[in-house]
Amino acid sequence: MAKIIVDKTEISVITVGAEDYLSLTDMAKFKSDEPAAVISNWIRNRNTIEYLGLWEILYNPIFKPLEFEEFRRQAGLNAFTLSPQKWINATNASGIVCKSGRYGGTFAHKDIAFKFAGWLSVEFELYVAKEFQRMKASELIMLQLTNSFAYRTLKISIRCLFLKVSHRQNDLSNSILLPFTKCKF
Repeated sequence: MAKIIVDKTEISVITVGAEDYLSLTDMAKFKSDEPAAVISNWIRNRNTIEYLGLWEILYNPIFKPLEFEEFRRQAGLNAFTLSPQKWINATNASGIVCKSGRYGGTFAHKDIAFKFAGWLSVEFELYVAKEFQRMKASELIMLQLTNSFAYRTLKISIRCLFLKVSHRQNDLSNSILLPFTKCKF
């Protein structure tokens, strides 16, 4: 699990499939000591529901648009409440993931997480995006170094193997041509 630090707030980053998901729970701690309340207030917002629904329609083939329409219809009503888990279960959403346990919390795809960060604070959003980009750039550099090292190691291994095979072939051809090997002289 990777982490980025923005304004003294440590934000966990996990990989789901091939995509990065940032912890909304950690981000919400930037604003309040009750991150679950902050996330619930954000997710029940009409603009948020519309954004989440459109994101899911674009990227999630098993999303349930009829359930989304029901949430969108209710958004803005005083009695309307929505939690990330309720959203996930009802719509089969993949852009938000809830994990329980020690390293649990609510995680969202980077597109959604940046939108959440902007809802918290425009300045916070910019710093989150910048730190995330910095993390990805350093990962790319490490991957390139690792690949370069692996390539060199493979190249050396192949040379060593070739030399061993060559020496064995020489020993074999010498033993066929000459009845005595080096040791027998």
